Amino acid sequence: MWADMLSQAGVSATVQRAFTSSIAGEIPPDQALPELWLDDDRQFDAAQRLLAQLRDPPQRRWVCRACGEVVEGAFEQCWNCGAPMPS
Repeated sequence: MWADMLSQAGVSATVQRAFTSSIAGEIPPDQALPELWLDDDRQFDAAQRLLAQLRDPPQRRWVCRACGEVVEGAFEQCWNCGAPMPS
């Protein structure tokens, strides 16, 4: 998910060791963890900012205009009826 978010923002990244968790008993567990690698080291600061936004999304409270439901959290769509958050 993080690599996709970075790619959509123009920061080229790949996931290394994405499927090694299945052999965690055969190799040390810390060697089986996935890693996010950037293709260009100069984009490191931009990648850190984007990942910080993903880890800590804005918290909002808004009322759905379609059904009147109060929606809290980082949701941009009403959980009750699916209507988008008003601008």
